[in-house]
Amino acid sequence: MAPVKIHPAAIVSPDAELGEDVEIGPYTIVGPKVSVGERTVLGPRVILERNVRLGAGCRVGAGSILGGDPQDLKYKGEETWVEVGDGAVIREYATINRGTAQSGGTSVGKGCLIMTYVHLAHDCHIGDGVILSNGVGLAGHVTIDARAIVGGMTGVHQFVRIGTFAFVGGMAKVTKDVPPYCKADGSPIKLYGLNTIGLQRNGFSRATIDELKKAYRLFFRSDLNISQAQARARTDLAPLPEVETFVRFIEASERGVLV
Repeated sequence: MAPVKIHPAAIVSPDAELGEDVEIGPYTIVGPKVSVGERTVLGPRVILERNVRLGAGCRVGAGSILGGDPQDLKYKGEETWVEVGDGAVIREYATINRGTAQSGGTSVGKGCLIMTYVHLAHDCHIGDGVILSNGVGLAGHVTIDARAIVGGMTGVHQFVRIGTFAFVGGMAKVTKDVPPYCKADGSPIKLYGLNTIGLQRNGFSRATIDELKKAYRLFFRSDLNISQAQARARTDLAPLPEVETFVRFIEASERGVLV
């Protein structure tokens, strides 16, 4: 068994659960009801305030704070959590707040990269492999689906959803949902077609990309309204899983989607 390495200047709650080969840096605080998976490294001055579950093989950079109270006036002290999946990297001075009773927690998926000064507010849910660049700020109840990328200094409005494999440019203000597989950028923000380069890099076939282009044109570059485009999509597009994901996302949107 690999030993746990705790710096003498660190403070670790007696009820914290530490996996094998965990490293805890100087002046780091590990609070009550915290579990840290094996091989996870906590840098200096990290605070895991309370009710945090960190997966295996994670890295948390200097000065980051996980598990702070939600910044929500409706919060009345109920027990809620932060959960971080295996292999996630959280860089310096990021903040991830616990959830509220609405969802019970804030979650970060496996293999995510959360860069410096990112803020995840209460009840955010981040899928596997998401990249949030420096200074991204997520308001409460934001959902980002797997493998999406958000550029630096972008702010995301509460209850917004960003779809899988979407790409959002830097310094944007995201007030509506970003459909999966699409690019969004600018001020005011708007869609700029499919995230073609990202899809190619992730092994999507040419046939799938072509069919997603047809779906994009049907919904966002035709004279049809959303309801009409939904009806046409069921008859005019190939029944690929990615096309179904695209159409269902738009159907389920509560804030409305960018155009």
